[in-house]
Amino acid sequence: MTESAGGTITKTRTSTKTAKPPLYKVILLNDDYTTWDFVVYVLMRYFGKTEEEANRQTLEVHQKGVTLAGVYEYEIAETKANQVIRSARKEGHPFRATVEPE
Repeated sequence: MTESAGGTITKTRTSTKTAKPPLYKVILLNDDYTTWDFVVYVLMRYFGKTEEEANRQTLEVHQKGVTLAGVYEYEIAETKANQVIRSARKEGHPFRATVEPE
């Protein structure tokens, strides 16, 4: 607060903005061994996709070699990628997921 020569009091307002955390992409990678059904399951279970969306993205993985499963803050993206990998290993699949900055 400051007072000017004319007796007017001026208040200084400070504003604090919290920066949004950077986002990271979870990318699913194709291989020649993981089943279609497992990829659909992963997309529905860990990324909340509908069956239709999951089937479309599974086709994308098959045709292009990769698909974007989702975009999240780092800790969430890392957790989801690890869940996919653990689930794949448990089922005997070499399926992979990576995390990349957006």
